[in-house]
Amino acid sequence: MNDYKALKTFLLAAEKRNFAQVARELDLTPAAVTRAIAALEDDLGVQLFVRTTRQVSLTTDGAVFAAQIKPAVEALENARKDVRNAHKADQGCLRISAPTWFGKAVLPPILSGFRRLNPKISFEISLSDGLVNIVDDDYDLAIRISSQPSDKFTIWRKIRVVPRILVAAPASRYAEMRHPSELTSDDCLAYSDESRGENWVLSDGVSSMTISAGRAFSANNGEILADMAADGAGVAMLPGFHVSEHLRTGRLVHVLRGWAPADLWLTLYYPPYQALPPRIASFSKFFEEQVAAHMLRLD
Repeated sequence: MNDYKALKTFLLAAEKRNFAQVARELDLTPAAVTRAIAALEDDLGVQLFVRTTRQVSLTTDGAVFAAQIKPAVEALENARKDVRNAHKADQGCLRISAPTWFGKAVLPPILSGFRRLNPKISFEISLSDGLVNIVDDDYDLAIRISSQPSDKFTIWRKIRVVPRILVAAPASRYAEMRHPSELTSDDCLAYSDESRGENWVLSDGVSSMTISAGRAFSANNGEILADMAADGAGVAMLPGFHVSEHLRTGRLVHVLRGWAPADLWLTLYYPPYQALPPRIASFSKFFEEQVAAHMLRLD
């Protein structure tokens, strides 16, 4: 019997004052309880109980020892329960990082649906358009819309393709463009994690053209870029579902339709687990099943 079990047996015996009852509650034999207490007494060098044919009672040393170790044993038992629960598919806390717009527009009904099925799961959600260090920042997973990840130290899983389009205000000169050569760097509103420029590579299926975007304006938030484009400040390159409402209301129009940028991917990132903990695997499966339907209404 290990030390933890021996201490747990001792505390129960101190409470019940009956070794036979302790044996029944712990599914042990009375002899095993007696041996555990004797081994503990031998290790401590003191007598913990006074045993008679009628009863078992604590010695002074036993009472002092029980009072001192009870909080520690209870804390250890709670920690054991927390760890076990954290590795159950339907219990524990999930810390998730997600892009701001996606987190507001798509994620809430998915989280609510998962919690209805798993009410003992709790969530801590952080919304950020910048990349996070999933290990150092202690996230269970991160949702990202990006190109193929270059980080070799995380696990990533492609969920679905995310096409991007070029958009501008309908009354702006950009709405009538026929070729990317009509764009200058100042016309292109760049998305950048560090609010710097980016290179747009556009293709018509035969040839391609690269434009250095963001000389006049860049941001690490797609909503700002969409609003700037709608105000006539330039052309933005954003996921189609991100600007679907702007397109429906006429605030933005799809420009240079024959020229497309490379697609992005909706991706789940994980710390370098050898195997995904059950609660993370369960949420990932649910997310993949649900996200297509929730994004379809935005396309």
